[in-house]
Amino acid sequence: MDILYLLIPLSVVLVLFILLALWWAIYSNQFDDLEQESQRIIEND
Repeated sequence: MDILYLLIPLSVVLVLFILLALWWAIYSNQFDDLEQESQRIIEND
C-alpha cells in the first residue's frame, strides 16, 4: 500500500511530461509539412 504513495505522483508527473512534450511538438510546427518529408525520404539524391 505504501508503494501507491510513490507510484501515483510519479504517474502524474509522467503524464504531465508527455503532455508538455506533445504541446511543444505541436506549437513548434513539428507536424506542419508531413507530405514533403515523406517524399524526401523516398527520393534518392
